[in-house]
Amino acid sequence: MNLASGRARLVCPCAARIYWSLTLGVLAIGVLLVITFTPTDPGMGPVQRLMYVHVPAAAAAFFAAFVTFLANTAYIWSRSRIWDALARDSARATVGASAVVLMTGAIWGRFVWGVWWTWSPRLTFTLVLLALYVIYLVLRRTLHPYPRRAMVCALYGAVAFIDVPLVYMSARLLPDVHPTSLPLTYEMRVTLWVCIAFGTMTTLGLILSPTLRHLRRVGNMRLVRRAHAAPV
Repeated sequence: MNLASGRARLVCPCAARIYWSLTLGVLAIGVLLVITFTPTDPGMGPVQRLMYVHVPAAAAAFFAAFVTFLANTAYIWSRSRIWDALARDSARATVGASAVVLMTGAIWGRFVWGVWWTWSPRLTFTLVLLALYVIYLVLRRTLHPYPRRAMVCALYGAVAFIDVPLVYMSARLLPDVHPTSLPLTYEMRVTLWVCIAFGTMTTLGLILSPTLRHLRRVGNMRLVRRAHAAPV
């Protein structure tokens, strides 16, 4: 039992180091492509390069919100604390990625539209997305006891995901100054997909790392309880 737990403690940090090393490698490739491989858009100029942060952040926000939805739904059915922990960690990632989307979008809008903010459908629904998941995290810190908090937050988190398709479809279904797409060269598409890969890998790592630490703590606590319960 002790040997197995020791091996598990060794494998998890090693796997995490390998994973984050690969993620940093993808980041390095993306930065290199942005600097040396991708042409500057003749219409927008250098500010167009914000796309390589803005779009991957949006993809990461959608991915994290989807994980939150799945984890909350799984908790409703199973009442397992691990799903509750995964929902918490993915909601934090959703908030972070959504904030990056709004900040980079504001900078881009200032240069292209001449304003930091406009109440376009896509921008508004993105702001709502950020607010919904901030409220979710606030509820997690304020509601007690745990079973009530976990169930209320699971129901709320599952419903909050409705805003994600609204963000995606708003610019297509409603009049919006936000572009639905941009004309991209082959080099731009390659660079964008590499950056999206980095954003998704980073988000997945940020979601799973605290959840795996939680699992290790739970496993260690069970080992301690078994050791104390074992006959001398």
